[in-house]
Amino acid sequence: MVRFFASGVRLDQALAHEAQISRAKAQEWIAAGRVRVNGQVVTRAAFKLKGELVEADPPPPTPLLVAPEDFPLEVFYEDEDLLVLNKPAGMITHPAPGIYSGTLVNALLARWGLSAESAERPEFVRPGIVHRLDKETSGVMVVARHEAAHRRLAEAFAGRKVYKRYLALTVGVPREGLLSAPIGRHPVDRTRMHVGGIAARPAQSEFEVLAVAKGHALVSAILHTGRTHQIRVHLKHLQAPILGDALYGKPSPLIPRQALHAYELRFQHPRTGKYLHFTAPVPPDMLQAWAALGGSWP
Repeated sequence: MVRFFASGVRLDQALAHEAQISRAKAQEWIAAGRVRVNGQVVTRAAFKLKGELVEADPPPPTPLLVAPEDFPLEVFYEDEDLLVLNKPAGMITHPAPGIYSGTLVNALLARWGLSAESAERPEFVRPGIVHRLDKETSGVMVVARHEAAHRRLAEAFAGRKVYKRYLALTVGVPREGLLSAPIGRHPVDRTRMHVGGIAARPAQSEFEVLAVAKGHALVSAILHTGRTHQIRVHLKHLQAPILGDALYGKPSPLIPRQALHAYELRFQHPRTGKYLHFTAPVPPDMLQAWAALGGSWP
């Protein structure tokens, strides 16, 4: 229960301040009859207080459908501030509408002994998630263990102070060098992104062709921005879509997912400032697909 005295302010304003909730949430409590002034239920948010005793009963927490799940993670590094891991292909980073289990977040809740916290919607439960990889993209990720580390890492990603390099197998050989091409939502298909799409934002990717085999390429991609599906969209724009990418290219019998791997990550530790450098081994399905094309790894 929340109890306080207030004078000269609206009921919703006082409740929001004392209960440390948003004003909209305070108005919901009031409209639901959860707030009493001098013992009488008041349902008018604009009620002007004149020194009365206000008592409020918070609503019960919203049941959360995101539960801790104890399944193994390949961890490269962990301390009291962060965790660096190798996300396998097929794992979603955080819950999405209708998908509340089997995600990286479920595993983190179990690993760190966290209980399922309340949230307006399960997909908003993202403890420690600073950046994400698409479900079918494998590779190295960093996760924050507390709010201060999360804030500093998020600032580093937003400020382009994090080095991110990916490896991809492409159908066709893309032009090398820096590509600056803004990315927005596709004007027709809302599940896809598009160069020059709706509300396009600046996007920069740097490509290097490491090897070529049978009209396919092994490509190194360095991200200078972090737009949704950026590498996939930019490679499609260069007429060299990622092998097995059903959304921006077409499925392949050589690999059951897009052949994209977050290979390398470098960043400063959010507390010590020390530079950390991690690489994730190329997964077997990409090695096998490249070998099937007759390629060899440089």
